[in-house]
Amino acid sequence: MRDNASAGGRTGDGATEVLLVVAPDPELDAEAAERPVRRLRSEIAALDVDSVRAASTGPAPAGAKGADPVTAGAIVVALGASGGVLTALVDTVRDWLARSAARHRVTVTIDGDTIELEHASDTERRHLIDAYVRRHSGG
Repeated sequence: MRDNASAGGRTGDGATEVLLVVAPDPELDAEAAERPVRRLRSEIAALDVDSVRAASTGPAPAGAKGADPVTAGAIVVALGASGGVLTALVDTVRDWLARSAARHRVTVTIDGDTIELEHASDTERRHLIDAYVRRHSGG
């Protein structure tokens, strides 16, 4: 099993692992930040993906009171070899961000290539996402 440092690449069976790290709006408390991350994870699970799991980050430090919101928002998504699912995944994240009034930020990493999705105009975001998806589709 991969840990979150190495997640975000190809698996032995030709699937692609995508690491999503959700940085919740810093104005939210831990519980309020966790709810939208759970909704995003549920929306991703409804897609035609092979699996969705929390990224392994190891044990919590001694004295920690619960998970760090950023760590709690680390998700590994395994995509099958068939095309189109990456586009659907990124569109789902983009739509989730657009529906939220909070200032969440999501980083998407594949094979060490990371894109950060947050506050950008719709046009800027679309151009960045399209270029990123093209780099990782079909190959």
